[in-house]
Amino acid sequence: MKISFQKTYKFAVISALYISVFASFFAMFLAKAMFKYPFKSLLSFGLVFLFIIYIFSFVAIQYRVERFIYRRVKKIYDDISLLESSTFRDQHITTDMEALTREVKKFATDKKLEIEMLKVREKYRREFLGNVSHELKTPLFTVQGYLSTLLDGAMEDKTIRKKYLKRAEKGVERLIYIVEDLDMITKLEVGDLNLEFSEFDIVELIQNVFDLLEMKADKKKITLAFENYHIKPVFVKGDKDKLQQLVENLIVNSIKYGKEGGLTEVSVINLTKKKVLVRITDNGEGIESQNLPRIFERFYRVDKSGARSEGGSGLGLAIVKHIVEAHKEKIYVESEFGIGSEFSFTLTKAKLISKTNEEV
Repeated sequence: MKISFQKTYKFAVISALYISVFASFFAMFLAKAMFKYPFKSLLSFGLVFLFIIYIFSFVAIQYRVERFIYRRVKKIYDDISLLESSTFRDQHITTDMEALTREVKKFATDKKLEIEMLKVREKYRREFLGNVSHELKTPLFTVQGYLSTLLDGAMEDKTIRKKYLKRAEKGVERLIYIVEDLDMITKLEVGDLNLEFSEFDIVELIQNVFDLLEMKADKKKITLAFENYHIKPVFVKGDKDKLQQLVENLIVNSIKYGKEGGLTEVSVINLTKKKVLVRITDNGEGIESQNLPRIFERFYRVDKSGARSEGGSGLGLAIVKHIVEAHKEKIYVESEFGIGSEFSFTLTKAKLISKTNEEV
């Protein structure tokens, strides 16, 4: 850090004034008492004495300040500069105690905030590692259990062998699914995942997702439908594959937490001249208010047991949030426990499209 002194004379000026005034009055009192000078001579003597004492006091005090206080203040700045604080780097060193106190207090406040942030990040890191360990451990132990059973003698029974190998395969598929999701979310977070923008019909994309998830929804007798039956094409600009995964994750989530015989509806709404809003609503379990701020965190599950039995990596909504942010768009969530949830996100309209309905 480059050190430069910003000297202040305030302390020396005021202190010298107090000393010189007091000394002058005292000297005038002694002169009057001892030598009985006339008033005019006494006043002249007092003013000269005041000036001399003031100059002497000012120089002496300022020298002592620079000699001792500056040195100690410089040491404070040097110690702080070792921490490479941007607050103090390349600043003038002041000996104004009030200004110095403000700067040190601000520095201490900033460092306290940094420490709190580091504590939060450390807690998040521990939770993340614990969650990764748990998510990977479950399918690994499943695969290990089935393979150990086969090696212990069950291999001879063809029926058991086939059944256990299929279950082990499902465990391996779940592992691959978790690792792929982890890889994607890591790339999204560090910005390494390149988005391939194109113009496409978002309605057609949603219909494709409906077709893909139809069998999954049928298992719980959940209906997948557009809010408006006569929906028209709406062209948007974005990475088609990533946006399909986004929509798929949200609808899978609505099925996972949906009620038996429930309904998941999707609508595409004209928001502004340049934006559309895709809204996905369901009449499922809903989310309690205390859980809403954390639902986009990695591995965070509202239902700690049921969701895991349904499968998934625990990264679905985190991936959704990062895909939306990668497109520089916004995502919103509203939910009422026991009634249902609504997820919505914005998309940019394609430039070459002439018209869309206000709500299609």
